[in-house]
Amino acid sequence: MEKPLVALDKGTTCSSWNYSSQRLATGSVDGTLAIFDTRDPASSSFSCTSKSKVHEAAGIVKIVWVPPEYGDAVACVCADGTLSLWEEAAEDAQPIQWKLCTSFKSGSAQLLDTQFGVSPSGLKMVTAYSDGHVKVYELLDPLDLKNWQLQAEFQNVIDSVSTFGKAMCLAASISWNPQRGESQESSFVLGFNSNTPQLNSSKVWEFDQAHQRWLPVAELALPGDKSDQVYAVAWAPNIGRPYEVIAVATDKEIAIWHLGLNPDSDGRLSLEKIAQLSGHNGEVWQMEWDMSGMTLATTGNDGAVRLWQSNLNGVWHEEATFEPTS
Repeated sequence: MEKPLVALDKGTTCSSWNYSSQRLATGSVDGTLAIFDTRDPASSSFSCTSKSKVHEAAGIVKIVWVPPEYGDAVACVCADGTLSLWEEAAEDAQPIQWKLCTSFKSGSAQLLDTQFGVSPSGLKMVTAYSDGHVKVYELLDPLDLKNWQLQAEFQNVIDSVSTFGKAMCLAASISWNPQRGESQESSFVLGFNSNTPQLNSSKVWEFDQAHQRWLPVAELALPGDKSDQVYAVAWAPNIGRPYEVIAVATDKEIAIWHLGLNPDSDGRLSLEKIAQLSGHNGEVWQMEWDMSGMTLATTGNDGAVRLWQSNLNGVWHEEATFEPTS
C-alpha cells in the first residue's frame, strides 16, 4: 500500500527540499513558512516541526535554501515582491525557532526569481525583476546573514548600451554554476519571459575579477531564437567534462547546450546546441539535474515529470515519465 511522504497544509503554494533532501520548506497563500523534518532517520515520512509567519498580507510564491555551509536558512519571495531571509535559531531551553534575518524590498518592480551562489570571495545572491534588471548582492560576514551589500546592477543584455523601452517581464529563471573551485570565477545563467526580445535569451554572466564587474560571456540561443521567451534554466554539475552543460526551456522546446571552458580573445565562451527535447504539453516550469549532471528532470503545466538522459553516443532521450494521478 502506498504511504504518503508528507501531508501539506491546504493553501500550500510552493516547496523546496534542502541540499540533502532531509528537510522540506513550504510556503502558503497566507504567508506562512513551514519546515518539515523526519524524526526517525529510518523513516521516510516527514512531519511539520516549525511554522513562521513571513508576511501578514501576501502569500509566499518561492522558497530557496541558502547553501548549507551558511547554516539552515531559506529565502522567501512573497507575492508583493518582498524578499526575506529566515534562519533556524536555537536558544537555551527553548524550542528551535525560525527567525527573520533581513528583508529586501523590490520597489516598483516585481521580484521574479532569486538564487544563491558560492564564490571564492563568499556567498552571493542574484535577484531578477519584472523591469528586466538584475541585482547581485554579496554577504559581508559569513557568520551573519543580516549583512548584505549590493555588488552590481545590470540588465540581461549583451550590448552595454540598450535602446529598448520599458520592459515588462512575466517571469525569470536563474541558475548558478554549481562548481566551487577556488580558482573559478562566479558565473550564472539567466533568461526572461518578457515583451523585450533583447532580455529573453539566456545569457551566461561571469564575474571579471580584474575589473570588478559582471560580463556576458555567452548567449544560449541561435540567431533566429533570440527572442524566444525563457521559462526555466538549469546548470548541470560537472564531474570532469571538458565543457559545461546547461538546459534552457523556452516557449518552443527544451535545449541542451555545451558551453566551452576557455574564452576566446573577446572573452566569449564557445557554444554548441547538442539536443532539443520535446514531450511536455505546454510550458516547462522547472528543471533539475541530478548530482552527476547526467539526468535532467523537467515538469510543467501538463502535470507530468519527465526524466531525460543521453546514451553512450550522446543522443538524448526520454528515460521515464511520471503522470499525475486523479
